[in-house]
Amino acid sequence: MKLRIPFAASALFALSALPMTAGALDVNITAQLPSVEVMHGGQKVAIMRNQNQANTINPDFAKTSRQCPPFCIQPGELAPGVQTIGELEILDYLKRMSDGDKRILVVDSRTPDWVAKGTIPGSVNIPWDQLNIGHSDPITVQDILEKQFGVKNQDGFYLFDQAKTVVMFCNGPWCGQSPTNIRGLLKIGYPADKIKWYRGGMQDWESLGLTTVKPAK
Repeated sequence: MKLRIPFAASALFALSALPMTAGALDVNITAQLPSVEVMHGGQKVAIMRNQNQANTINPDFAKTSRQCPPFCIQPGELAPGVQTIGELEILDYLKRMSDGDKRILVVDSRTPDWVAKGTIPGSVNIPWDQLNIGHSDPITVQDILEKQFGVKNQDGFYLFDQAKTVVMFCNGPWCGQSPTNIRGLLKIGYPADKIKWYRGGMQDWESLGLTTVKPAK
């Protein structure tokens, strides 16, 4: 898969070849963490913050108001046992997944038209409407559960012993796509402690100037 790198990430490949220390950049992720290298589409991508300190948020996420429903504010705790996480936690999961931990899957639940505007490097796009349990095609749902989430089907029953820890996100606190999928997974017995929710989603990711990637056209 080829990637077209947007402006926010345009300088990262030149930088990723160099050993970066916390003092190598003006805008770090944390005081001691300048960047995080992950794999996306078979290529190494360094996630870092935009170094232009005059940069402003992507206009796609500049709106303060969207019609509710469906774009209503989501709760801080989506469901008991499902951990709500922030940027540093999702970076840790991305790094572990890129380092070969097959027990983790970071999922962009948005539809392809949104993903085309930019996604989090290292994430895998599984559109929410394909995984909308009880509404989507059951064969498609089962295929996702078995081939991507590591769920086993035995005599019509789902077994979650080897199920992956899924880290799900969508467009932000006003977006119901990943919450819909998470609630559906819980209904079929997916362990809550194996579901993580990045509530801030792309809204918060973009507001912090973190690297995004776009599929090549």
